[in-house]
Parts: sequence; C-alpha cells; structure tokens
Amino acid sequence: MELKIGNVIIPNNIALAPMAGVTDLPFRLLCKEQGAGLLYTEMVSAKAILYNNKNTKELLKVEKGENPIAVQLFGSDPEIMGEIAKRVEELPFDIIDVNMGCPVPKVVNNGEGSALMKNPVLVGKIVEAMVKSVKKPVTVKIRKGFNDECINAPEIAHVIEESGGAAVAVHGRTREEYYRGHADWDIIRQVHDRVNIPVIGNGDITEPEDAINMMKQTGCEGIMIGRGAQGNPWIFRRINHYLATGEMLDKPNPIEIKQMIIKHARLQYEIKGEYTGVREMRKHIAWYTQGLKNSAALRNDVNKIETMDELIRFINENPCLTM
Repeated sequence: MELKIGNVIIPNNIALAPMAGVTDLPFRLLCKEQGAGLLYTEMVSAKAILYNNKNTKELLKVEKGENPIAVQLFGSDPEIMGEIAKRVEELPFDIIDVNMGCPVPKVVNNGEGSALMKNPVLVGKIVEAMVKSVKKPVTVKIRKGFNDECINAPEIAHVIEESGGAAVAVHGRTREEYYRGHADWDIIRQVHDRVNIPVIGNGDITEPEDAINMMKQTGCEGIMIGRGAQGNPWIFRRINHYLATGEMLDKPNPIEIKQMIIKHARLQYEIKGEYTGVREMRKHIAWYTQGLKNSAALRNDVNKIETMDELIRFINENPCLTM
C-alpha cells in the first residue's frame, strides 16, 4: 500500500522507526532489502550539526538505494532547527523529521525530545521555522503525551498540521511509560480523527497481524516498527506479504538467522571497521538469537570476541544456529 508524504511517494506504508544506536547504515540496508518502505536515520542533534561535531558525519551518511529516507533531527530552538533543516536539505534525504518523542533523561532535561510535548506553542514555532526554511516535507514523531496528566497527542498533532507539518508518527506511550506496558492504539485513532495529514502508528508491532489490527483499529495510513525490527529485519517482508496475500510467511529458521547475522557483521566491518563493527554486533546478535534454544551461552560468549574472523567463525560453528 503506497503512502504519500508531501511530494514524496513511498512504495509501501511500513516504516523503520528511528532508533539511536540501532538504525545505522548497515541495519537500514538490511531492512530496506527486506521491504521497509521508509527508512529513518538515528536521531541527530541539530546543535551538534551547527557546531560541526565530527560524530554527526557518520550519522548523516546515506547510501544510494536507501531512498526514500528521512533524517531525524532533535532540538528545541526554532531558529537553529530552521537553519539546520536548510543545511541538511542539500543532503540526499527525502524527508526531514523532528524528534518530539525521545524519553531519555539527558534529552528531556535539555527541553528536547518528548519534553516538547509539554509546550504546544514551541512545537508550532519549531515546525513553522523548519517548513519555511525548506522545500522538502517536514514531519514529526511524537508520543501519547508526557505523562498521565499530560496526554495531548491529538492537540500536538493539530499544531503540527497547522504549522505546515506533512505527517505525524505517534508512539502510543507517554514519556513516563518509556517502553513499558502496552501501547495505547486508541490515542493513534484520536490523532487520526483530528488531522488530515498522514498518521503513522507506532508501538507493539511484532507480527504481521499486529500491523493489520493497528490499521483497522486506528485508521492510520502507515505503520512504524521500532523494537519489533531489532534482530528481525524479516518483519518488513512478512508484513508486506501478509498485507498483499493474506498469507503468513514462516519466521526465519536458525540457518536463515545465522546467514543474516553474518551478512550484518560483514556490512558492519565494511562500513565501520573491525573494532567498532565487532562491538556493535554484540547487541544485534543478542537480538537475533533471542528465543533460540540454548542461546543464553551464545550471548554471553559473543561479548568476549574481539575480531571479525573470530565472530564469523563463532556464529558459523554455534549449535544454536543449526537446524
């Protein structure tokens, strides 16, 4: 099912959520290959770009074939956000997204991320400044609210639309809930009823049926998958197949998981080098192997591995990853 955001046509309506430390270039390439319609970068600090922080170069790196892709910025100063939107517009991103949902204390305590849910006026100023600065669509990712006393996603979404935002993604949890409990899909429905721009629902999509159920229950135009894609890039292929045919594809077997881990590790090595590549693969391997028989020992042992050759040999020879 095609999705249109501003002037950007997205081949299907299943997006990979922006996740710090997860949605880097290697992982995005795997998700794209498995059928993700829209990719997002990890969130990037607008101030860090402004001050030419060397780490932002890596975060803003995009490869041919990733499009359509959105860059996700975070910040709270409308002037800086407008200026940085203009600066990144010349990079090969299709959409410029604003993070208003990150629950991490160091971001929130700085008045950024989900702290912005408490300040609808500032939300409007940020979106307006960015929309005025660029021709590419500006979108926003929000939460249900800041806490149980401040559940205002429909109001914030309305402000975003009025300020020129082209779409809004809604995670059905408050900032105080972080990722605990169940996502409230009804708040996504309320947002959908309040605005005329596309709404992308986010929260608790781990199986193809969840995607169908969310769309039916909320009316949302798109689905965004975050933690459900960790160690599971196949989820995009399985959802797309289910939406198209009504048929459920099997989950990957241990051999397919092993092949994907090795492919991911090689991409990490190629893009980030051995030292970083090996260390970053440790958490991905923990996600890939979750639920496999006797995989706890594997997850423990992988943390001792230092080289890519060792890692690939270890994965190839591990009994958990055989049929």
